Amino acid sequence: MQTDDCEGGLLKAQDTAVELYQLAALMLGNESDALNLVESTVAQVEVDPCADADNAVDAARHHLIEAAVALMNRADPQAFAAPVSDGSSTVTCIEDDDLMAAGISPAQMAELIGGAGREQLRIWLDQLPLAQRAIFVQRAVLGWDNGATAASLATGAGEKSGWSAEQVSELFRQALCSLANSLVHSEAQKAAV
Repeated sequence: MQTDDCEGGLLKAQDTAVELYQLAALMLGNESDALNLVESTVAQVEVDPCADADNAVDAARHHLIEAAVALMNRADPQAFAAPVSDGSSTVTCIEDDDLMAAGISPAQMAELIGGAGREQLRIWLDQLPLAQRAIFVQRAVLGWDNGATAASLATGAGEKSGWSAEQVSELFRQALCSLANSLVHSEAQKAAV
């Protein structure tokens, strides 16, 4: 029975390596940097394929995301300074910070991440400021909440970066509006052809 558990754990580990690479590529926008980050994560996170695979996968995701934010922060330290709020609320095209509020279904998001829309998503992500890119990947791809995302930004960019759940929510809503707009324009261009 132990052999079956380990075999399942090894398959999960392989699937996780692929998932980590996709996450790193979305975060960093550079495939060789993404590969290096996955290799570093696998080397630094102790994973026993015969043990609790779900906890190991979660630990690897957190490590990878925090390391990606740290790399992005080193490339542009100003990019991860939390936005200063003047007390007024920023108006965005959506009222709530989830994919469905922006008119994006989970199936559409899956198609953007791993299907035919992958290149379109990467081009769109390349246009986002680094912090907003990191927030989008954590919220939309991983499904982390605003608090967990703010915590990962603080860990990766340093506690002094000062991210709050509210700031994460605001930037995520802005990103969702931008993505929804991009998808609408893309569909309009396809229809015109």
